[in-house]
Amino acid sequence: MPKAIWNDEVIAESEDTVVLEGNTYFPRASVREDVLIPSDTHTVCPWKGKASYYTLRAEGQTAADAAWYYPDPKPDASAVRDRVAFRKDVKVEI
Repeated sequence: MPKAIWNDEVIAESEDTVVLEGNTYFPRASVREDVLIPSDTHTVCPWKGKASYYTLRAEGQTAADAAWYYPDPKPDASAVRDRVAFRKDVKVEI
């Protein structure tokens, strides 16, 4: 089962993932709520839309803006709606 691991902890796990542009998007419900802190950071992708970010925090460690999601993706990126992807310092095992 695909899982996201950060600081030796599984922070997301699901059979229902979507891979887009080399990033694995996990269903939001499969990501541990206790490690996510909403961020004020936003970026815009021309074809996916506006991304919002989370900072990760666990066991005294913090990774700013290490997870992102598209709350209202454009039609061509609708597969990532309600899903979260992680920066490369979060290990994703397929």
